[in-house]
This record gives sequence, C-alpha cells and structure tokens, in this order.
Amino acid sequence: MNFMGRLMGRRAALRALSGLTATLSSAPALLAPQRAWAGATSAAPVLVGLDGEFGHASSTSAEAIKQGLLIALEEINGAGGVLGGRSIRLIERANHAVPARSVANLNEFAAMDDLVAVFCGRFSPTVLEVLPLIATRKLPLLDPWAAADAIVDNGQRPNYVFRLSLRDSWAAPAMLGHLGRRGVTRAGLMMLNTSWGRGTKLAAERALVNRRKQSIVGTQWINWDDSEESMAAKYQALVDAGAEGIVLTANAEEAAVLLKHMLRLPKDRRVPVASHWGVTGGDLPKLVGAGFLDLDLAVVQTYSFLGDNSSIAKRVVTAHQRLFGSRGPRDIASPVGVAHAYDLAHVLARAVDLAGTTARPTVRDALERTGAFQGLVRRYAPAFTAARHEALDEGNVIMCRYAADGALEPIRRA
Repeated sequence: MNFMGRLMGRRAALRALSGLTATLSSAPALLAPQRAWAGATSAAPVLVGLDGEFGHASSTSAEAIKQGLLIALEEINGAGGVLGGRSIRLIERANHAVPARSVANLNEFAAMDDLVAVFCGRFSPTVLEVLPLIATRKLPLLDPWAAADAIVDNGQRPNYVFRLSLRDSWAAPAMLGHLGRRGVTRAGLMMLNTSWGRGTKLAAERALVNRRKQSIVGTQWINWDDSEESMAAKYQALVDAGAEGIVLTANAEEAAVLLKHMLRLPKDRRVPVASHWGVTGGDLPKLVGAGFLDLDLAVVQTYSFLGDNSSIAKRVVTAHQRLFGSRGPRDIASPVGVAHAYDLAHVLARAVDLAGTTARPTVRDALERTGAFQGLVRRYAPAFTAARHEALDEGNVIMCRYAADGALEPIRRA
C-alpha cells in the first residue's frame, strides 16, 4: 500500500476511535503516583476539547494531535483516570483553519460542564483569534503545535495558555544556522502573509543581529492561493537579489507550489531551502511528486521517534501501530503532533489530580506546579511554572530531511 493509502487508512481508524477509553496494556512511567491502577470507574468523565483543523486539505496535523491524545488517555484511563477514578474523555471540533469557526468551537467547549481544558491545532492565526475568549472564559488552552510567539506572550494575567511546542523565535535561528552550515551567507525569506510569517520574519532579523557572516537580502510574501507563476517570480526576485538559500515559512500546499517550480529549473539554479515545520502538517512528498528528493530541503522539528529507544517511545509506537495501523516509527505522520500532544495530555492529567477539582482556574494554577517527570520528548522539571508557560526550549530544536519513504530523519551535525 502506498503512503497516501496508509494515511487514509489511519484517518478511517482515527474517526472510529473518537471516544476511546481503552484499557492500559503496560505500566506507563508518566502517570502521577497518586493515580490508582484499577482502571477508571463509571463516574462522570472529565472532558478535554480539541479544536483542530480537521478536514483541511491534505492536512495530517490535527489527526496526529488527536492520535497522541488518545494514546495518552488510554494510558491515563487504564491506570485509574483522575480525581479518584474518573476517566478523561476527548471531544473534538473542526475549525477548518477558519478563526471564526474556532471562536464558535471554544464558546461551545466553555459551556460544557467538567471540561477542564482545550487543545488547539497547527494554525497560529486561528489560535491568536481565540486568546481574548480564553481569558474571559477562564479556559486553559494547551498548545501542542502552533508556534507564534504571541500565543504565549499574550500579555494576559493570569495567562491561560500553556505550550508544549516550538516558538518561531527558536525556529528562525535553527533554519538560518542550517543554511549557514550549507555555506549560505546571503539568505532570502519567503514568508506566508499571516501573523505566523510576520513573526518568523521578525525572529530571523533578530537572530542575525549577532551573526555578522549572514545577512537577509530580501523578503517575499506568499499567499495561500499563489499560482506557480507568482511563486516563481518571488523566488527569482530573491535569487536575483543574491540569495544563496531560502528560509521558508509555509504550509505543505504553498511549499509544494514553490518546490514544483524549483524542480523545473536546472539544478544549478536551485538553492537550499530551510523550512518551518508547517510543511510537515501535510503530505509534502505526495504534493510535490516525482523529483522531490532531488531538492536540498530541510525542515525544523522538535522530536523524532527515529533513534529514540526509550521505553516510553517504544510504548507510544506500539500503541500507534495497534490503534491507527502504522507500521512503525517511520510511518507516523506529523510525528511532533503525536509526541507533543501525548506529553501535554499527561501534564494535564497530573494538574487535574493536583487541583483536586475540574474548576478551570484551579486547574490553570495547578498546571504551573506539576513537578518533574520524564516525558516522551524530554524530562520536564517541571513542564511549566508561573513565570514560564513554555515546556520546551531551543535545545529541543532539530533539523530533519525527508527520506524516500516519507519519514523525517534528523540531520546529524558534526
């Protein structure tokens, strides 16, 4: 079966598992110590929401986040649930990457009794739109993907947003650093014309303040509906300005338009591309097609199942194979979505137990003091504090390349 066929099979399996609260098959290291091991009882479940870009063309990110949540919730519920035996139940809503739809979904979630938090999806503009609502409804928002700095740096006190993911201000230096190792001293920026792209541009400019050997020759703004002709003109404008490499902030659909154009060029007119991770939220190799691996393309990531031989990674991969039909770690689409959501669900469960209630302000406060524990992505000591609502840091950022089977392989640095 080809990659797209396997992906469709996994999506079908995922839809059938919307209410998963299956029994735990092995003892998880992540669970809070006070949680019983007898399995969750029939008491009313604690609810968590997922507002994701389900149904967005070629996207795999919302599905990956859901997969990570369901794997974690299976463990948590099999180990006794939270609050003395209550299971955690996931409720999803699709926003189709439309901010107004996300606002409607968050209002619906806020009206639900015993719903303690909402997980968001990949698109930063959609998340930024709901921040005022999150504050007024006192609804904790857990971010396993969207990278705009302003999502967490929102100026709200108390801050109801907690992120276990990348920040644009970490991604930009990583992309420029990769290009520097490829010998690129003059970089061009191709930025999606959204708050995400504008934030990445600002982060790239700040990253070069202390890098005298690199410079930015120009910025081209790209749009969701850019034609290949338009994308070609923007690419050529940067090359004509002296760009030896491109920093790209785009989703898979826009990136595919650019990369297909580059494949039509002679090899000596193709420059290296370092891309933000939005491209990994869809099936980029499939969208680009033949010749994709001939391109010099690297993408930002924060975690890879490849090479992780920890017991937690093995357990998550095994559960993913059983629940969603993957064939192993190389076959997990949008792996950071799975990994981040998995760890973030365990952080939330610890916070709910610590809070001793489903009252959202109390759960919010507890998220800042969940204590140290070993997660899949890293050891958290702790995940969040009152002064820090970012669970990861720049040390978690890596660059990856696509392999022939579609897997993202970390680039090993000398």
